[in-house]
Amino acid sequence: MSEWPDIAGRIEGRVHKLGIRVYYEDTDFSGIVYHANYLRFAERGRSDFLRLAGVHHTDLFGGEDPVAFAIHRMEMDFRQPARIDDRLEVHTVYVRASGARIEAEQSIWRLGPEGELADELWRAKVFAAVLDRQGRPRRLPASVKDALAPYVSGN
Repeated sequence: MSEWPDIAGRIEGRVHKLGIRVYYEDTDFSGIVYHANYLRFAERGRSDFLRLAGVHHTDLFGGEDPVAFAIHRMEMDFRQPARIDDRLEVHTVYVRASGARIEAEQSIWRLGPEGELADELWRAKVFAAVLDRQGRPRRLPASVKDALAPYVSGN
């Protein structure tokens, strides 16, 4: 079975880019994206970046020495609203992947009519802990660190 083109976005240099369309279900009664949905869009960006780098959540948690990621802190700025039918692009850059932590910087952009970046709508710094099955901190597995090494900008 072949993959849909770009369903998981693409990595350009160290930046993962994921296209999103704003649907009615993403908005509140006014047609503006509900604030919590930016977190959902960002989660998709982080997960798809990992997937394209060869790191799969199901393999991490289902393996011999299971680990998972848990967000323990986020810093966010809502800059402009996204609206129904907007085409968005989620940008993700991993800036640290060491010890028991992964850190990412993300932004969500509205695309213009030609697919160009038009407006930055949202930005965040995301801090995730690596945890074992019991929820205790664990060092990042070497396989994950190695898979992310070509993309991490600030190790």
